[in-house]
Amino acid sequence: MPIPAFRPYWWETAPLVELPKQPVPELADTVVVGAGFAGLSAALTLARAGRTVLVFEKDRPGEGASSRNGGIASGNIKIRFSKMIERFGLARAKAIYEEGKHARLDLARFVKEEDIDCCFVASGHFTGAMRPAHYEFLAREAALMSKHLDFEAYAVPRSEQHSEIGTDFYYGGMVRPDIGGLHPGLLHTGMLERAQAAGATIHARTSVDGVHRDRDGFDVHTADGRVRARHVIVATNGYTGSATPWLQRRIVPIPSQIITTEPLDPALMDRLMPKRRMIGESRNLYHYYRPSPDGTRIVFGGRRGAETDDPKAKFRQLYRDLVEIFPELDGVSVTHSWWGYTGYTFDYLPKVAVHEGIYYATGFCGSGVVWARWLGQKVALRILGDAEAETVFDEAPFQTRPLYRGRPWFLPAIIGWYRIKDRCGIT
Repeated sequence: MPIPAFRPYWWETAPLVELPKQPVPELADTVVVGAGFAGLSAALTLARAGRTVLVFEKDRPGEGASSRNGGIASGNIKIRFSKMIERFGLARAKAIYEEGKHARLDLARFVKEEDIDCCFVASGHFTGAMRPAHYEFLAREAALMSKHLDFEAYAVPRSEQHSEIGTDFYYGGMVRPDIGGLHPGLLHTGMLERAQAAGATIHARTSVDGVHRDRDGFDVHTADGRVRARHVIVATNGYTGSATPWLQRRIVPIPSQIITTEPLDPALMDRLMPKRRMIGESRNLYHYYRPSPDGTRIVFGGRRGAETDDPKAKFRQLYRDLVEIFPELDGVSVTHSWWGYTGYTFDYLPKVAVHEGIYYATGFCGSGVVWARWLGQKVALRILGDAEAETVFDEAPFQTRPLYRGRPWFLPAIIGWYRIKDRCGIT
């Protein structure tokens, strides 16, 4: 089989831009670190409010997770609803899941009002059950969410799952009609253009090397000079470095990898993905996949392969997993294979935080298409003193662990444990 291009498929229609170098001014109202979804959302909100905003990005804008993800607009939380009720109580669990609903609707509003052609579609989402017991669990979760959240989730038994997905690999599953998908590269391009049009200045390939606070504000030291700022927002998520050590101790960078098939026969796509839904699974080392925005390919991602940085090994692992689910695809070529870092928190909840005067929007736990834009906006609104800044994630403590300094040395052990759980059918 030909070796694929080791770059994101999304870059074909939304290539990353090379911005010209600009001198770093001495003063700014707000400095934003990171030019992904979260950073640009914050910058756009502040710039439209008349603030002077500088955005610093160590690579090209969007080169991290914002253009490397699968484009599934879920706003999911990595804690199932029943478990969240046990942990936090029904009222808080409902508030967290309801905010996800509001964030999804706000993304759809934003895309429409800003006229960003990013192929947004309210496709719905199917979660495949890996075992019969998983199906029973998903059916209970669907009933619980429908009762308390008005999500209208419902179970699909194995006898009917070919109406959702053309495989016998799963034992039925659950449908969430409220989840959709988009082209993440085009969304980022649209956000970048609108932030610049609003007056935000983007300094690409300019790292932030340190942030120092005094009683009058912040000194931000960058690779191209120092700037004095009243406010600082850090939106680096899975790409957080040593310049912000407090955040580095609280974010776990976890690799995620994706492949894209060559264009498939339309009849085959109709059979494999008849409703063109976004798709996930009930296993711990799960896969997430979807049709490409034009409906001709399968974009297939997963957590398996995270134990290696070898791009060829990641590609081979994902290809084996793809064919395991869809045996008909054995021999189909893969055109693109890539990976990047998601940013997880220790309690699996996204975070809006303020520490020593620095604002953070981070910890999207693999659901950044929705949460990053939403929480970047929330941080900016907090700086502006706007009542709409309130979010349920204000209440969540930002945990770390002893001896953790940003390098997830424990990840191989966790992956091994998840493999054992998957072999035993434990969710």
